[in-house]
Amino acid sequence: MSSLDEVSISHRFSELPGNFYTLVEPTPLENVRWVAWNSDLALELGFPEDVRQDFALLNSLSGTQAHVSFKPLAMKYAGHQFGVYNPDLGDGRGLLLGEVTSQKGTVYDLHLKGAGQTPYSRMGDGRAVLRSTIREYLCSEAMAGLGIPTTRALAMMVSDSAVYREDVEQGALLVRAAETHIRFGHFEHFFYSGQHDALKLLADKALNWYFPDCQQQEQPHAAMFSEIVRLTAEMIAHWQAQGFAHGVMNTDNMSILGQTFDYGPFGFMDDYEPGYICNHSDYQGRYSFDNQPSIALWNLTALAHALTPLISRAELDRSLETFSPILQSRYSQQMREKFGLLSKQSDDGEFFNDSFALMQQERVDYPRFFRELSNIDINGGESLVDLFIDRNKAANWLERYKKRSADEEVSLTQRSDNMRQVNPKFILRNYLAQQAIELAQKGDFSMVASLSNVLQSPYSEHRDFEQFSALPPEWGKRMEISCSS
Repeated sequence: MSSLDEVSISHRFSELPGNFYTLVEPTPLENVRWVAWNSDLALELGFPEDVRQDFALLNSLSGTQAHVSFKPLAMKYAGHQFGVYNPDLGDGRGLLLGEVTSQKGTVYDLHLKGAGQTPYSRMGDGRAVLRSTIREYLCSEAMAGLGIPTTRALAMMVSDSAVYREDVEQGALLVRAAETHIRFGHFEHFFYSGQHDALKLLADKALNWYFPDCQQQEQPHAAMFSEIVRLTAEMIAHWQAQGFAHGVMNTDNMSILGQTFDYGPFGFMDDYEPGYICNHSDYQGRYSFDNQPSIALWNLTALAHALTPLISRAELDRSLETFSPILQSRYSQQMREKFGLLSKQSDDGEFFNDSFALMQQERVDYPRFFRELSNIDINGGESLVDLFIDRNKAANWLERYKKRSADEEVSLTQRSDNMRQVNPKFILRNYLAQQAIELAQKGDFSMVASLSNVLQSPYSEHRDFEQFSALPPEWGKRMEISCSS
């Protein structure tokens, strides 16, 4: 008997009409074995803490053997990719296995990524490779550790099956847990294909499943869209504050719950560079770091257009107008916390602008700048000054900061402690992920395990893993990553 038999699996999405999805059985890989198991998340979802010897669960979650608890399906959706509408999208290599309710009562989708071809694979093989699977596993857990809304990774598996990309790579699988897999592109599909009854059904189900409070409003669909705008704005504020670039913000990669979704060519900024581009296929910089707020609003506008059969233009526009104020308010709050300046003064805007301009001019490492600023109670800011080429400029800025921070009501020690809770010591830098991948491709998954452990609590000191907090080497900076899995 598998431990899966003790987990209650539901199938509410499969109860929708057949035009929402296609039932597809996973195509098994050869000699699948565990690589990583997220014990904390597993316990929350009702799974065992340790599955190393649970081969029945391995076979069920990997699709090696069909299990009666699962009804695998590939969702149908569409979306705007790099600003161009594409109707021919859908789950091309992932399958929704079912839904499980957590200990806290939250319903999570269980989604198997790399499960093989579906009707929406578009000439692809439906597979995921070890390289991209490691990146998603590590980054989704890193984002959760940072407190950024995100999907999660429950399990990662590797196989002996060859997958052909630029080179021959190992086929791998990821079991993703997400509060929803409904994307902006789901609504776009039904709108542009003229299936407005299905559009309304999807909106009604989303209201019932995710936005029950909106059902009590005079215009429930409009209230739901307003919530989607708010959640998206707050997610983007988190991204900008922590220096995260998603890399491929197509509307089919946008969750209606404002959770970071579909990790591909992502990157965290090293040197502060507002125009940072992490996706080597983004030739025009559409999805550069500093464009993310405007692209999120563009995507919400695309979703709003798809909802016009249900919501008036005036209501949609009113909700869209709240995006920038919400984002700016949440971002400003987070940046004040990162600087340790919670009170407000009239010239703070100028101070913040000058601070970012100096970081950009000196190409200062973004996460290290704030972590060293957090340690000002320990060394007086000397470690921060060491980050700058022009030490005089850095020293002058530091004196200005000390003078400004002296007006805060809390003590230096308390302020620094507070900053250490919002300025991470550890970030999933792309060069670290690449080193872990290269070891894993040789059969050594120790660095994957160590990074996962550290990134789940990135604000802690982790003295045994100081190497993961080091500044990146020159070759490891500004790495551009492919979309290809």
